[in-house]
Amino acid sequence: MKRFALIGLAGFIAPRHLKAIAETGNQLVSALDPKDSVGIIDSYFPECDFFVEFERFDRHLDKLRRNGTPVDYVTICSPNYLHDAHIRFALRQQAEAICEKPLVLNPWNVDALVDLQKEYGKKINTILQLRLHPTIIELKKEIDKQTNTIFDIDLTYITSRGRWYDYSWKGDISKSGGVTTNIGIHFFDMLTWIFGEKQSSQVFLRDNHTASGFLQLKKANVRWFLSIDAKNLPAEVKHKGQRTYRSIVISGKTLEFSEGFTDLHTESYRKILNGEGFGPEETRNSIEIAYEIRNQSITQHGEKHPFIQNI
Repeated sequence: MKRFALIGLAGFIAPRHLKAIAETGNQLVSALDPKDSVGIIDSYFPECDFFVEFERFDRHLDKLRRNGTPVDYVTICSPNYLHDAHIRFALRQQAEAICEKPLVLNPWNVDALVDLQKEYGKKINTILQLRLHPTIIELKKEIDKQTNTIFDIDLTYITSRGRWYDYSWKGDISKSGGVTTNIGIHFFDMLTWIFGEKQSSQVFLRDNHTASGFLQLKKANVRWFLSIDAKNLPAEVKHKGQRTYRSIVISGKTLEFSEGFTDLHTESYRKILNGEGFGPEETRNSIEIAYEIRNQSITQHGEKHPFIQNI
């Protein structure tokens, strides 16, 4: 049984990590969040020590380490802009880090984390759960066989968010990286993992709620559209009362992978516990793409996603 600490217990994604720690037969011994609405922990680890102040959390983990009962892993579910600092904290505790996406916001931070892994001799793991989805794995196997084919891809992901979004850290691009990072980085990772590294990028639309552009990868041309605005949902989706729409069309064929998501965090933990987690280098491509999209100039000429015509 491994001993875990968790930073960001009150966040949206934390319950998936609680479930994964429990389902892999391990123990959460300490957790931190400045917000105290963390009753979800009673369903998993009611005996876990909880802190709302980082300083006391830091002191507690240090005492555990000095008393010979250190934590083996620190799980990081904090806001995106704090990931880098919290990963460093985990390594100073002589623990491995398990960090939600994005690992960091800027490409140069990846280089620093690679060096820190070597310095501390501890692994930095991140959650790239789409790489573990059975349908995605099969797709990669098929694409790997077709060495000389260039695929045309339309990526569409709309996941509606309410007014709260703009008032949270997610609505602050300096803290979240914007919609391309918040909701897009897993897809950019998946696409580059399957279709190869980025060759070029264009951005046609970018605001606080929606972004769209074109990526040329080694083996694919990708028109992409990402949004948290319910107004951009297709009419048939709105009619059903649904608030999320996910679609990937590859050379005219729809990739169906709506099922099979529920256990991917647990599977990620199993891989990490077996020493097979995804490290900083494996996040580099998607972080570089999101960073470039966030900072490059808007253009009006190029291969635009069809959804952009409705804006």
